[in-house]
Amino acid sequence: MDSVIRALQPYFERIPSVERPKGHVHFREKFAWTAAILLLYFILSNVPVFGLSPESIDIFAAYRALFAGATGSIIALGIGPIVTASIILQLLVGAGIIRLDLTNPEDRAAYQDFQRFLVFVMIAAEALPQIAGGLLKPDLSLAAQLGVSPGLISFLIFIQLFIGGVLIVYMDEVVSKWGIGSGVSLFILAGIAQSIVIGLFNWVIPPNSKMPAGIIPRWIWIAQNYPLDQLFTGSGLAFLLIQGGILALITTAIIILLVVFFEGTRVEIPLAHAMARGARGRFPIKLVYASVLPMIFVRALQANVVAFGQLLHTRGITIFGEFVNGKAVSGLMFFLQPIRSPYDWVPALFKSQGAAFASIPDWMIILHLIVDALILVVGGILFAWFWVETSGMDARTVASQIAKSGMQVPGFRKSPQVLERVLSRYIPKVTVLGGAIIGILTLIANMLGTIGNVSGTGLLLAVSIAYRFYEDLAKEQLTEMHPLIRRMLGEEV
Repeated sequence: MDSVIRALQPYFERIPSVERPKGHVHFREKFAWTAAILLLYFILSNVPVFGLSPESIDIFAAYRALFAGATGSIIALGIGPIVTASIILQLLVGAGIIRLDLTNPEDRAAYQDFQRFLVFVMIAAEALPQIAGGLLKPDLSLAAQLGVSPGLISFLIFIQLFIGGVLIVYMDEVVSKWGIGSGVSLFILAGIAQSIVIGLFNWVIPPNSKMPAGIIPRWIWIAQNYPLDQLFTGSGLAFLLIQGGILALITTAIIILLVVFFEGTRVEIPLAHAMARGARGRFPIKLVYASVLPMIFVRALQANVVAFGQLLHTRGITIFGEFVNGKAVSGLMFFLQPIRSPYDWVPALFKSQGAAFASIPDWMIILHLIVDALILVVGGILFAWFWVETSGMDARTVASQIAKSGMQVPGFRKSPQVLERVLSRYIPKVTVLGGAIIGILTLIANMLGTIGNVSGTGLLLAVSIAYRFYEDLAKEQLTEMHPLIRRMLGEEV
């Protein structure tokens, strides 16, 4: 398949892309581009899809914090196509179907051009089935008023979603090349931060509920409507913990602290310059070496599988499971859907959601929890390994980069092979351990719930992205003050 990619690269190269800056982009300009793209993202998230019926079903509603899209807006697909295309390429590279040397500039360019093409394919592939499957329905009254067929309205819906997906792709490129960090990370952080703020202060009372949606307004409502002697009973404390949001608040705080702790835990390899005496440094190998990006791949793959099952259910095909209120209640999809809160794994709470849930035996509920735990931990390890191997973070690539910079480990012979052996003592181990840790943290956060129902994956992503964004800001300010450091990092002055 790699030969096919090379043969088609001249055509892939014709796909428009954001030009890279030819020189150094100053910090103020980078910050301005980042802020402008963030503002544009919020504007687009509030632009509704013209002609979309209010009866439409959002099969990715539970993954909104992860996919950074807004339900019913033209960017409803969010970063889903980008992540899905990355997953497909990761699997193809990991299986050896695509054999490209990503350390070779020509092969890396072919890989990146093919990835951009695949993202556009995935935008259409994620939008079309939802429209054809009747999930995203055209507004029939609007079609009658305009005197056009519902099929034309459906086509307009597809065009709007496709344009929104393309805008997300190019906005991501602008941030990655002209701004700070990456656009994908920025959109995820913005969406999750918004959900957390809304989860804390939202005064709106949801349908079929008596209490406000936000935690703080909910506390005020509980204080006004429940006497203290009732709240300090066993059932009252359980009510405060789960429905009052205290458990979600505690879980969110603990997960934030744990992620910051693990992000700061690292092994530092001492380095010295072979020619410049006194020039020393350290190469940090973080415990969470692959970051939390593998969790995006795990949850995105899970989301696509469950969404496919829900799409089949809407077409009357129930062999893989039946859905009630957006949740699978039978079949394979029941076990593959993610755990999101205590209502998904505590039998008493799970069965309180309705008659369709009450008939499910306890062993199926517990088995669902075990399956989700295995998906998170094993999937976290596998995708962390794939990410390290395909993104240039493996021991061989890192050793080559360090050797080219003229640095070496003191006391060892100056050789990329020697550096590779030293790094191989740590990188494979922290890759596996970090992937497992992130999977466990995600599982715990999902089991106990989080503020704004952002999911454990979303919360971990937000904290990790914010931490790395802070590091990127510090690096940008450092290179701005010291041009010599900028030259060492390979940037033009």
